[in-house]
Amino acid sequence: MLRTNEMSLLNREHDPDLFETVTEEEIIFLWRSIKGRGLSEDEAWQAVVTGMALDMAFAKSKCYAQTEH
Repeated sequence: MLRTNEMSLLNREHDPDLFETVTEEEIIFLWRSIKGRGLSEDEAWQAVVTGMALDMAFAKSKCYAQTEH
């Protein structure tokens, strides 16, 4: 069974303004989830930050690509 935080993350997965509305609680939940899979605290944090940076970079490039056409 999915917890409320997991459902919230899944529901917002396709939200174009995801990073404007992400909460600290959701970031910490993701960090704990990754850390719980055997990574150190620092490795888990780097995974979260890298994932967010990539998501933001590709979201911006899609936005720019749409406006150029």
